[in-house]
Amino acid sequence: MTETRLRDQICQFGRSLFERGLTPGSSGNISVRLDDGGWLVTPTNASLGFLDPARLSRLNGSGRVMSGDAPTKEIPLHAALYETRPGARAVVHLHCAHCVAVSMLPEIDPKAALPPLTPYYVMRCGETALLPYYRPGDAAVAAAIRGLGGRYSCVLLSNHGPVVAGDTLEAAVFAMEELEETAKLYLMTRNMSPRALTPEQVSDLAANFGSAKPVAAP
Repeated sequence: MTETRLRDQICQFGRSLFERGLTPGSSGNISVRLDDGGWLVTPTNASLGFLDPARLSRLNGSGRVMSGDAPTKEIPLHAALYETRPGARAVVHLHCAHCVAVSMLPEIDPKAALPPLTPYYVMRCGETALLPYYRPGDAAVAAAIRGLGGRYSCVLLSNHGPVVAGDTLEAAVFAMEELEETAKLYLMTRNMSPRALTPEQVSDLAANFGSAKPVAAP
């Protein structure tokens, strides 16, 4: 895909996410890794609903800004995901309400933040990790991401929001949407003993659809 098309795609997906209330105000950021090793990144303090393709930040492989506006302060977060998941070509970080709410609950398992409630959660997200709170833009979050060893494509940042890596921007956005819907289902049913998918059902999905990794049993 050409860089021009990728710029347009970032803006189209950004507007869609914003208009559906998945990341309010100027929160959230998106990056795409280019064939030359550089990145396209949404600018700092920019609303995902009103992005200009020409003003997206263009970084080289060393992280130096080559053109466009100043990039998001969450560059360390994106960089760590690309470093630990070599197949990733896009990263999406939002502040969607249900994922943030789940990240604040005391019972959440950091190694499996959500149970396998639906097949599409298993197929698009696999497992989800929960990391402790870090100040937005804190470079220490990169070390925490590296500590996950590339095992997770979906991560919840406590009291902050989710971040998802995908092999395309479309895949990352779809996984993010599935993660938020699963968080919503979890909050709706958490005191009702919901029936999650069994380990056998999860393994069957992984075998047939190639999910990232079978999810932990509930």
